[in-house]
Amino acid sequence: MRTADRITAALLLAFSAAFAAGALKYYTWWGDSGPGSAFLPFWLSLVMGALALGLLLRAPVAGSEWLPGRASAQRVLAVLGVTVAFVVLMQVIGMIVGIALFLAVLMRYLERQPWWLTLVVSLAAAGVNWLVFEHWLRVPLPQGVFWTF
Repeated sequence: MRTADRITAALLLAFSAAFAAGALKYYTWWGDSGPGSAFLPFWLSLVMGALALGLLLRAPVAGSEWLPGRASAQRVLAVLGVTVAFVVLMQVIGMIVGIALFLAVLMRYLERQPWWLTLVVSLAAAGVNWLVFEHWLRVPLPQGVFWTF
């Protein structure tokens, strides 16, 4: 196993332990109406710790390089660029439209998925986000210019 993998796994394991301890120390585990504000962070930190432990204990990979190749680096930069554009334009295009466009760009131009699958997944993800957050939970998401009239 590479030294970088070991260091990353050890840091993630330490962060997950600190995160779990902080969640239990500063927030309530259970309230009158059900799980408290520590419930989700605690379980997420346990999952992160288990994944870090798996990374730490996995078999070594022979011949693997530290830095990604040119094509992999371009893909990472493309995802980073699309993510930055999504965040910057969120107030203009809105969260729901932004999610659909974000997924459509990544699926079609980065993963080369067919148009029908790109449209189905993008619209379904945007619809589920709207349904869960706007409709059920009544969380106000950025609307953008499309819903201001």
